Amino acid sequence: MSAGKKGSTIFSGFRALGNYSNHLAHVLRFHKKHREFYVVTAVGQCFHTYNVKKLGIVAVSNALPEDISSLAADRMLVYAAYGKLISAFAKSKEVVNTYKGHQADVHLLLPFGDHLISVDKDNVVIIWDIASEDTYLQISYDKASFEVSALMHPSTYLNKILFGSSQGSLQLWNIKSNKLLFTFPGWGSAVTVLQQTTAVDVVGVGLASGQIIMHNIRFDETLMKFQQDWGPVTALSFRTDGHPIMASGSPIGHIGLWDLEEKKLVCQMRDAHTTAIAGLTFLQNEPLLITNGADNAIRVWIFDVAGGDGRLLRHRIGHSAPPTKIRHRDQSGSQILSAGQDGTLQSFSTVHEKFNKSLGHGTLNKTKAKKKGVRNDTEKLPAITTFASETARQSDWDGIIACHRGLLMTTTWNYQKGSMGAHRLEPERLNGNLIANVHATAVDITSCGNFAVIGLSSGHIDVYNMQSGFHQRYYGEDKAHTGPVRGVAVDALNQLTVSVGADRLLKIWKFKLKELLHTDSLPATPASSQLHRDSGMLAIALDNFSVHILDMETRRIVRKFSGNRGQINDMTFSPDGRWLITASMDCTIRTWDLPSGSLVDCFLVDAAAVSLSMSPTGNFLASSHVDTLGVYLWSNNTLCSMVSLRPLPADYEPTVIMLPGTCPSKETEEEEGIDIDSSEMAEYISPAQLDEHLVTLSLLPDSRWKNLLHLDIIKKKNKPKEPPKLPKAAPFFIPTIPGLVPQFAQPNTHSEGQSKVVNLGVLAQKSTFYLQLENALDSNSYEESVKLLRELGPSAIETELRALSPDMGGDVRVMQSFLKMISSILQSKRDFDLAQSYLALFLKLHLRFIADQPELMEEAESVSKNLEETWMSMQMLLNQNICLLSYIKSALI
Repeated sequence: MSAGKKGSTIFSGFRALGNYSNHLAHVLRFHKKHREFYVVTAVGQCFHTYNVKKLGIVAVSNALPEDISSLAADRMLVYAAYGKLISAFAKSKEVVNTYKGHQADVHLLLPFGDHLISVDKDNVVIIWDIASEDTYLQISYDKASFEVSALMHPSTYLNKILFGSSQGSLQLWNIKSNKLLFTFPGWGSAVTVLQQTTAVDVVGVGLASGQIIMHNIRFDETLMKFQQDWGPVTALSFRTDGHPIMASGSPIGHIGLWDLEEKKLVCQMRDAHTTAIAGLTFLQNEPLLITNGADNAIRVWIFDVAGGDGRLLRHRIGHSAPPTKIRHRDQSGSQILSAGQDGTLQSFSTVHEKFNKSLGHGTLNKTKAKKKGVRNDTEKLPAITTFASETARQSDWDGIIACHRGLLMTTTWNYQKGSMGAHRLEPERLNGNLIANVHATAVDITSCGNFAVIGLSSGHIDVYNMQSGFHQRYYGEDKAHTGPVRGVAVDALNQLTVSVGADRLLKIWKFKLKELLHTDSLPATPASSQLHRDSGMLAIALDNFSVHILDMETRRIVRKFSGNRGQINDMTFSPDGRWLITASMDCTIRTWDLPSGSLVDCFLVDAAAVSLSMSPTGNFLASSHVDTLGVYLWSNNTLCSMVSLRPLPADYEPTVIMLPGTCPSKETEEEEGIDIDSSEMAEYISPAQLDEHLVTLSLLPDSRWKNLLHLDIIKKKNKPKEPPKLPKAAPFFIPTIPGLVPQFAQPNTHSEGQSKVVNLGVLAQKSTFYLQLENALDSNSYEESVKLLRELGPSAIETELRALSPDMGGDVRVMQSFLKMISSILQSKRDFDLAQSYLALFLKLHLRFIADQPELMEEAESVSKNLEETWMSMQMLLNQNICLLSYIKSALI
């Protein structure tokens, strides 16, 4: 078994949630048949296509080997540059063309009719023929004098391309004749954006100095200038629905709206994004503006209010910084709560993105935060480090509680309202003490949703009422632990509270009475804990990279798992409590089987997983990773296919599995293609007999052997009351031979000269079974005879056994051969149930005749002896097992 080459046996990548945009500008497309606009955004190694009408995701492209560095599109294809290559995608998914020829990374793309123009970092411009992938033209610039930073095609200018440079000058080229037509001196600042205006011959030029120039390239005349005070111009777009408005993007997330007739700034859309505006585009003949930025957000703005300001119509928002903690919210598993380093708490739907919800950024004063904005809020809270949620009373009061980095105070959140809750929980007993750097480290909410348990870095554990926010109780005389609390949990019935601390102690308390029931010392400092309430199993991750499992019922450590080579970041149980899945800093995700106490699955990922959450339905494992913005879903293969899990050896070396939405390299694909046969785990096929000392049953249906002694009763009950009537027009059937195995009858052909007199010799013909018994007397091999009997039905078996008697044309020697066949079955200890049934029917039919024949009596005694030996060994094994089960049920272990 080479499961290492296969990667993971249990999990396979499904898809990523919460990835919407990066620092590259989006591309707008219009589908003539659907009469609908689509927006395309780059996300790492692939791009997503959304419809503008609802911002619903339409397609996700196949992933490329590297991150996309530039994106462009025309009517038919989407072009993505990665490294030195360019790929053309059809239907927004499949690569149909690949353009090779650049010697440096490509950073600019422009589709131009049947051609594609690309610019690389070495300042080489290549014009490609899209269909044939051939190079039509190549232009090389000197970086010192003209470094291409932007390019565009002026409307109505046949075969003309306008290039902008980092030195500030512009050049107009005829790419068909390969001639430089005109050079514009520029305005003393690098060109960042070139955009066609609504007027022919007029081009909008955005500069690094913040200037926006409206320039007539036909007469080389500057028509108007605007100055943006927010830094370089990152994007430009013009309204085409009759309003002379231009929008400009800035590096700090503000958008300026300029009136081209009155030549002034008419409106500012501040904090449209929290990062630089990567791209903005007005829809053709519609008052809609689409923007995207590196803050992982796509927003659609509509201009339907007085004053020319745009209001947010719809959006798709993910984390702008990597998530730190994820948890499934309810038992349906359709919502995943995610807390990120950007300070926000968000909910991602595994069903559809329209169900996503952002609960916002934590703040001490929500009213001031609304007025000032999140960026200018001086009272905003740091990022959430850990949180707990419960849905039992979420419609009555807050159901989420969160700890913030470095804060003593914990906050409540309301999922249904989509915002912070009403309470800020902080222990009053610490206010008088000047304790420096005390902060909340662990939280849990009871299953009823009424109480929150909070552990602090000072060792205190407090209980609060979630409805009122009042302090209820605390554990210990002063402190529950002498060091920071690393984990707290409450059982399913609110009877016990378990806590682990940096003092290497595990303590179990009575939840209501605060009484300490049990204390256990741990071999190393615990890092975190996770309780599976249904089974009462508590997983404790230690700083020595091992995991201990505590049974809350017996209060004993029942399992110890070691093998991780880095700090354990998070743990999660499967819904049935059989698996514990751990993620550690060695980039592995390991699955431990609790009943067998072994590692059954392990695989590597590119970036270490910082948080894990198993769906309550067991269909998906969700993970978040270092330096990635998305939440990744892994499907559980055991729900839809037969997966054989075996303990992995101690020297098992896991292989890397790419995150969902990414693509392995070609070398990896080739290796997988070569080893595809060896990587498949062979399905276990049970042998016919596990061991020659064990009694094996036939596994045939009971109807084939159980009622052999009662066939006469069954026939009497099933006797028809009336003779069968033939239908008037019976359908055509190919005649078959009666039996359990379908066999077609041989055609009855008569030659003209053949006699039609009945041959009486045919009536006395011996059956196949009879002949095999005769042959077995000489060969002493009864396998074929037994095989034939297994295929016969009960009536046919009775007929065969009746035919063994001399009265029915049989022979004593053949009856003796049958008894020897039974002895051979008993000695082989196979088909034990069939041997009993066949022997019982044989004795019922021929008992008196056997008593009169000495040869048969001698053989019958031999069969009886074999039968008694077999049964005695079986009875001994059964008694041993019954005794062991009785001891386990009654003894106190």
